[in-house]
Amino acid sequence: MLLALVRRHAGPYRWSIALVVVLQLVQTLANLYLPGLNADIIDTGIVQGDTGYIVRTGGVMLAVTLLQVVCAIVAVYVGARTAMALGRDLRTSVFDAVGGFGSREVNAFGAPTLITRCTNDVQQVQLLAFLTFTMLLAAPVMCVGGIVMAVRQDLGLSWVLVVALPVLVGVVFFVVSRMRPQFRLMQGRIDDINRVMREQIKGVRVIRAFVKDEHERARFEDANNAYRDVAIAVGRLMALLFPAVMLVVNVSSVAVLWFGGQRVADGSLEVGTLTAYLAYLVQILLSVMLATFFFMLLPRAEVAAERITEVLDTEPTLAELPDASDAPVRRGALDVRGATFSYPGAEHPVLQSVDLVARPGQTTAVIGSTGSGKTTLLRLVPRLLDVTDGVVELDGADVRGLTLEGVRSAVGLVPQQAFLFAGTIASNLRLGRPGATDDELWAALDVASARDFVEASADGLDTAVSQGGTNFSGGQRQRLAIARAVVRRPLVYLFDDAFSALDFSTDAAVRAALRGVTRDAAVVVVAQRVSTIRDADRIVVLDQGRVVGTGTHAELMQGCGTYREIVLSQISEQEAA
Repeated sequence: MLLALVRRHAGPYRWSIALVVVLQLVQTLANLYLPGLNADIIDTGIVQGDTGYIVRTGGVMLAVTLLQVVCAIVAVYVGARTAMALGRDLRTSVFDAVGGFGSREVNAFGAPTLITRCTNDVQQVQLLAFLTFTMLLAAPVMCVGGIVMAVRQDLGLSWVLVVALPVLVGVVFFVVSRMRPQFRLMQGRIDDINRVMREQIKGVRVIRAFVKDEHERARFEDANNAYRDVAIAVGRLMALLFPAVMLVVNVSSVAVLWFGGQRVADGSLEVGTLTAYLAYLVQILLSVMLATFFFMLLPRAEVAAERITEVLDTEPTLAELPDASDAPVRRGALDVRGATFSYPGAEHPVLQSVDLVARPGQTTAVIGSTGSGKTTLLRLVPRLLDVTDGVVELDGADVRGLTLEGVRSAVGLVPQQAFLFAGTIASNLRLGRPGATDDELWAALDVASARDFVEASADGLDTAVSQGGTNFSGGQRQRLAIARAVVRRPLVYLFDDAFSALDFSTDAAVRAALRGVTRDAAVVVVAQRVSTIRDADRIVVLDQGRVVGTGTHAELMQGCGTYREIVLSQISEQEAA
């Protein structure tokens, strides 16, 4: 899975990777060449007192060392840039994939794990790529080359390698095989921490209102402790690995010195050869240590790659059809016929055979009790959800047969929870139409009754907006969200309880101003307040996902008991009449 993921994204960098491989190969060969030169200086130059040979061979060693340093610097630079670029591309791919998800996929994964997969999981793969390009590519060449060079120096001491290498491989396999499930568990624990923190940050007001600070602190502590326990278990395995490897390395070095020293004493082995053999042994075992480091990171990177691939390979249920029409929506006539929608695993559908009609120049209102499916119905229009049965049409064309861009460019949605992005008021208002002028922004603010508080700010349209718009009140956020939709000038306006945070006078003023800018557009309003929708051209009453009444306010007061009950719960019968 890891190799397939890297191969999928490493195509643009194949020449950079090839250059790193060549440089690492040259660097490693130079490193392997140096102990042999050092042995020649000892055996030929020092023992025989040949100063000229020492100088000449020393010069060659300096040149080889310089070549090694240059290759190492360039390899690390190119390898680091390649690894960082690979990580950037992975993050972009995950972000794009999540951006194409519908509500169904986002709910299936959950926001905390999607954040972790786009950040921490990508970081694990990027780290492994970075270390591979900068260090670990040299390990197999150094190991194989070191064995060959050591055997060339002296065959009699090679039994040390025959014993040491299998022991090292066994230690590494024992530890790594137990680390992989721990790393999978660790990534899940990170998801849990993100989930708890996200809930606490978003619900901080509720936590304080219900004096649940200690309870939430205990929840976070539990999630944190669970992660700590797994991290400690992994740390124990790592703590076991390095001392074991160093023990094998040091015991092997002592064995070479012990048995090699005896052979030097009886004259069957030269001192330079023993020194070179010891250097090659250290290089071989060092390469195994590098490989050990690689195998320590590999399990976590593999788990991360599986989680990333799971996101990338998820097919969005709201994907465009290959033959989707790019014909633009020109009128904005909306028809919902027999719409039924069920969430995955739900026992009952949220919507059942719902019909709704909205025409340009008219206002269609949707009202019903909490949980009757009003928001779900609105989400079907811009294809944030797709019907499981029935059809949603714009200008007589099924929205599933149009491109997503074509559908959504014709729709202006003001969601139930007004969300503003970090930036300025101007950048938020231009979200739907980047080319809008300042005059158009002010005109939209006039429609949304938002000019007063924007003008009151010293920076005007350049007033800073914090993430989520938390530096504005709920009513101000709703008015800015309405202005954002007006700036876009769509053919279909969808207001999902977008006036709930406004007082009655502001609500009436905004709706009156909207009539002027929506005269050629279809307007669908979801509301809880009767005063907001009583003047609509058409009112659709939902009850438990079914349409129980359609008509004007007066008609529904006479013929729909559910609507009458909602109205009389808010105003008196005299006011309703």
